Formats: sequence, structure tokens, C-alpha cells
Amino acid sequence: MKKWLTGLSIASSMLVLGACGGGDDSGEDTGNAENQQESQEQTASGSGEEGGQSAQSGGEGQQEMPEPDMEGVPDVVAEVNGEEVTKDEFQQTYESQFQQAAMQQQMSGEEVNQDELKKQVADGMVSQELLIQETENRGIEASEDEVNKTLDDIVKQNQMESQDEFFTAMEEQGMKKDDVMSQLETQVKMDQLIAEETGDIEPSDDELKEIYDQQKEQMSQMQGEEGGSEMPSFDEMKPQLKEQVVMQKESEAAQTLAEDLKEKSDVTVNL
Repeated sequence: MKKWLTGLSIASSMLVLGACGGGDDSGEDTGNAENQQESQEQTASGSGEEGGQSAQSGGEGQQEMPEPDMEGVPDVVAEVNGEEVTKDEFQQTYESQFQQAAMQQQMSGEEVNQDELKKQVADGMVSQELLIQETENRGIEASEDEVNKTLDDIVKQNQMESQDEFFTAMEEQGMKKDDVMSQLETQVKMDQLIAEETGDIEPSDDELKEIYDQQKEQMSQMQGEEGGSEMPSFDEMKPQLKEQVVMQKESEAAQTLAEDLKEKSDVTVNL
């Protein structure tokens, strides 16, 4: 739920997760777009401390969850055209991404390189700030109707009864209603910005079929000789596949725009 507000949906998947994953644009990443989004939701749903405690309780044989190291992080992590990315803002994002990286570490056995992760998260936050500034430079506005529609979508996706229930849940996580609405407005502007960059995205059946075949092959390899549940047909999967392709192309457009903006902006990263 919180990912919609702190991550600005498109910006988060393309910048923070994209940076931490090495920015690979392979077909496999495209096919896993939904999995990335689900992983991000799980990461954002609780604090790093709570996630660490949960992971440590998984059994004696499980590797102990490491702690995020904020030692040496300056009060101002980055400056973007005069706007500061503060240590508090950085810490909130970093701890969330560190939790996800640490969970992956437990599965892979590879140690989290915190210095590298900090640089990637800082770079993602710089890119996000550049995109927010670009919405202002282009005079992009978010109408009340558009913000309310986005809010209704979030309420529905989180299977809640009403906007009031959503705001109550956010207040329990420490976010006031005014802050929530401000970030929703920013998200709507960001969505419009990326839409200007991509235009209408209409994936072809060939594109969708290629992703479907990749996922089918991956599923077959994971199940091995033992077999398992059968993958739904291409027609059944088509809406989901289309959503994955659209998300991937939006992410690529946002990443390209952020890199272009970075080249002509005054950016200082203090890590």
C-alpha cells in the first residue's frame, strides 16, 4: 500500500528496483515485472526492523538477517538543482530496499554490498527528484478528479471499503492525510509526464506471445520432471502480459528521461 505513496509507482519500479537489479532490460525482467511490483509491496508494508525480526524467526538453520548500516551517511545525501535529498528521506528508502536485498541474500547466500546499494538508492532518488522537477518545468497539473480516481484505484487494489479506511490505515503508518494527498498529486503528475514520453503503448501479439513463451519455459524449468500446475492459456494471460509490457516500456522511458535530465542538471551526490 505504502509503495504508491513513497515510490510514486512508475518511478519506484524503474529507478530504485531497477538500479538495485542492475538495470537489466532483458526479456526475463520484463516477464517478472509483476513479481517486482509484488516484492515491492511486501517490502513497503512494514519497517526494516520488523522484517528483520520476522526473517530471523524462520528457524535455527536460517541465516541471520543483517542490519542496515547508516554510519557515515551525511545529513544531505544529494543536491539536485538546489533541492536537497536529506538523510531522513534517504534512510526511509534505503532501509526498505535493504530489507528486500537482505531477503534475497538469504535465498542466494550472497552478502549485501551496502556501499554499492547506498549509491544505487541515492542515484534512484536523484532521478526521481529530477522527474518531479520536470513535471513542474512542463507545467503539468493534477486535477482533483484525477487524484480522486487514483485514490479510488488504490483503495480498490488494497481491497478496502472506502477512502476513509485507507486514510486511517496510512495514519497508523505515520502519514497524515494532507501528506498522502500531496504525494498522490505528485504521482498523478509523474504518470502524465511518462505518458507524454511514451504516447499510447499497444503491445503486439508477437511481443506478448514471446513473453508468454518465456514465462512458460521458466515455469517448466522450475517444476522440473515432477510437473505441477499447468500455466493458463495465452488468451487468459493476455491482459496480464499486456500490463507487464506497458509497465516495462514506461519504466524504460522514465529511466531514459531521467538520464537525459541528469546530463544537463546540477547534481551532487555526497555519499
